[in-house]
Amino acid sequence: MSWWQLLQDPNTQWVLAGCILLGISSGVLGSFAFLRGRSLMGDALAHAALPGVCLAYLLSGSKSIGLFLLGAAAAGLLASYAISMISKHSRIKEDSALAIVLSVFFGLGIVLLTYIQHSDQGNQSGLDKFLFGQAASLVGSDVTAMIVVSAVLLLITTLLYKEFKLLVFDGSFGRGLGYPMGFLDGLLMLMLLLAVVIGLQAVGVVLVAAMLIAPAVTARYWTNKLGVMVVLSGCFGALSGSLGTLFSTTMENLPTGPLIVLAATCFFLFSLVFSPKRGILVRLLQFLKLRQKVLHDDVLLALYERMEADIEQNPSTLRNGCSVEVLAEKAGKRAGSVQQALTSLSRQGLVEPVEHPAAGTLWTFTAAGLKKAYELALNQRLWDLYLMNEQQYQSFSIDIHQENLAEQLSPTLLEEMMRQLESYNLTPKLTVSHMAGGSLLAGRQGGVS
Repeated sequence: MSWWQLLQDPNTQWVLAGCILLGISSGVLGSFAFLRGRSLMGDALAHAALPGVCLAYLLSGSKSIGLFLLGAAAAGLLASYAISMISKHSRIKEDSALAIVLSVFFGLGIVLLTYIQHSDQGNQSGLDKFLFGQAASLVGSDVTAMIVVSAVLLLITTLLYKEFKLLVFDGSFGRGLGYPMGFLDGLLMLMLLLAVVIGLQAVGVVLVAAMLIAPAVTARYWTNKLGVMVVLSGCFGALSGSLGTLFSTTMENLPTGPLIVLAATCFFLFSLVFSPKRGILVRLLQFLKLRQKVLHDDVLLALYERMEADIEQNPSTLRNGCSVEVLAEKAGKRAGSVQQALTSLSRQGLVEPVEHPAAGTLWTFTAAGLKKAYELALNQRLWDLYLMNEQQYQSFSIDIHQENLAEQLSPTLLEEMMRQLESYNLTPKLTVSHMAGGSLLAGRQGGVS
């Protein structure tokens, strides 16, 4: 049966609508919880809801969904208050308070659920789905309630977007401006609780926290702007809800709630690998590109320093070039890596091979390569001079995280540092003036490196 045929079924429509609404509301509010550092709060509230559901059943003796949700909300509020009091009036940190409240409330819920299962009433059906979720049991009244709650949550988020943004990024500044940060924090927790409560029947106590955090974390990989992140998080949540519902409908004996969470996880894994700025693939490519650049620069510097030493020893004679083995020893690299770097630099027109009758293939600069190597050597020695006399240059705005130092120096300061390099005999000696016919005196029969 195709998805289009399944969508004609009223029950499927209700379940699909409910899961999409759950994904949107959870994704939007989860963005603020994630940035606020409250990722575990949704998990704590969800686990705390279980004893509320069980107590509502014991007190009423009926399986009313409305009463179950009220019980879950009351237990969630109590858990939120307990977490706040423990962290404020003791030395226990908030993460520890979350763990304590989560385990205690969930343990109490399991005890009450076991008691109900073995009681005379015995008919506990309707409670298990709050533990693991049963989206297929959603009916029109349940979806209507989810529509109302989701609409209220999204409306409040829209109206208080600027205030929540201030709460997330700089609560102290907002408090200084006169905003009730404590009230806003409590309101955000209450909204998270409502999002958790409406998701219990679809996803269950165990997995509902994933619906709050997974879409938000996924959206964070694609943007640095809060507004865009909130929208993307809602979209990822809606897509997760719809895909999980459709797959569980087309495949027999597959639960909807776990499939929704798995769909959200798939979106997260895709973003983790392929997102354009923070993805593993992009960062791996950047790392490989940087490593290649460092290798190329090291080989150019090794070749420059070797040939510069030859010029200093005998200004009238310039060696033909250097072998791969000599450059590998000079640069502290493997010979294979140096050979690959030289081949790549040759394609860029920076170095060229020279056949020597006695030594075989040697490598020397082209005019462009010598210019680049000179700039690399000069930059390295300027940095060495700066670090040796750092106190002397404290009054100048030098960013040590930038690679090129010469670009940050004024003409006067650059001239002064060049004079100091000359006094230390550190000025690069090998220049384009040593070129003949576009290559480094390749035809002259000097010594061999």
